[in-house]
Amino acid sequence: MDLIQSFSVDHTAIVPGIFLSRADEVSGGTVTTYDIRLKRPNREPVIDVAAMHSLEHIIATFLRNEPGWKQDVVYWGPMGCLTGFYLILKGDRPPRAIYDLVLRAFRSVDEAQEVPGAAAVNCGHYLMHNLGMAKWYAAEFAAYLEKNADNPLIFEYPRTQRLVTETGQEFFDS
Repeated sequence: MDLIQSFSVDHTAIVPGIFLSRADEVSGGTVTTYDIRLKRPNREPVIDVAAMHSLEHIIATFLRNEPGWKQDVVYWGPMGCLTGFYLILKGDRPPRAIYDLVLRAFRSVDEAQEVPGAAAVNCGHYLMHNLGMAKWYAAEFAAYLEKNADNPLIFEYPRTQRLVTETGQEFFDS
């Protein structure tokens, strides 16, 4: 069985950033999945679940209303490991091309007075939100992005090294 692409990323070396996870050809063009990583896996505490939920609501609302981008947004949602989000966009752009969009999205969290869609009729777990902590995580990540804008490590995945035997069997270092 083939190892899926996201498991070939060296999670011991990844830093927070904006990464191209995969690009898929679909009828009508390309759909690109980006890894918006807020925390270093297995090193930093993960994002608080209620804050993650609030970030999901606030940033999804921002992205789906952002002029020039809203028509290309397919999906915004949390990673199961709670270290970041996936953003799926129509088109094929390098991670640097969405830097400003992602930075604006995280900066917009500070302006939120409430979490959009945080009512029983709109949300499957409407009581599990934390706007204050969402603002804290968003500000932390936005400041990190600004400080590291010229650092190529925040745009390129570290890949695992593969040992391939003479018979073609692959081994992974993580």
